[in-house]
Amino acid sequence: MANADLRARLPLRYPEISMANTYSALKRVRQTERRTEFNRQSKTRLRHQIRAMRRAIASKDAQAAAAMLPATFSIIDRSAKNGIIKKNTAARYKSNLHLRVKALSA
Repeated sequence: MANADLRARLPLRYPEISMANTYSALKRVRQTERRTEFNRQSKTRLRHQIRAMRRAIASKDAQAAAAMLPATFSIIDRSAKNGIIKKNTAARYKSNLHLRVKALSA
């Protein structure tokens, strides 16, 4: 009975398909929703930053690209640390972006 009351108070995204019926399972659902939202925001932030960096490179603006490089690397590193992307993927992104900025500056 208490579980039904608790489930009624939860702000679940899809309460009609939620199969959690214990306090711990309901807590896991809440944690998963928060974690999913955080991961989605982080991945979006990463994609937007890389996209802005690539636009600066495509427009042949060496100063803007060089100025954006540290911020982009920071977001890439944080994404790798948090598991949004893998470590080697982060290294590849950084390497490719750095090579393109270096070629643009030369």
